[in-house]
Amino acid sequence: MDKVIELAGRILLGHIFLLAGINKISAYEGTAGYMEAMGVPGVLLPLVILLEILGGLALIIGFKTRWAAIALAGFTVLAAILFHADFSDQTQMILFMKNWAITGGLLLVYVYGAGEISMDRKLAR
Repeated sequence: MDKVIELAGRILLGHIFLLAGINKISAYEGTAGYMEAMGVPGVLLPLVILLEILGGLALIIGFKTRWAAIALAGFTVLAAILFHADFSDQTQMILFMKNWAITGGLLLVYVYGAGEISMDRKLAR
């Protein structure tokens, strides 16, 4: 049962990044404009999309899982600080805390690895 729970945890963590990256493609102009408005160069958006999609997929399938987890953890902390640090706005405060919680989960994946049901485990055999 633990093996399935590890897989489910990776899927739950990975899917938010995968879907966010895909959604940024369909809302490219708006996302780039939002980034610019927050002081982040919109030219970085393709890198953000790649990190979210590839990192999310890596978590889901358990490939290079520790690398993906630490990269996404760093990205998530930066996103919290850059985009959600307006604590006078309750929604932004909740999004900030959500990012911290996701970072906590990613750090656990970094420490413990992908688990049994993963590409990392298959490749190690």
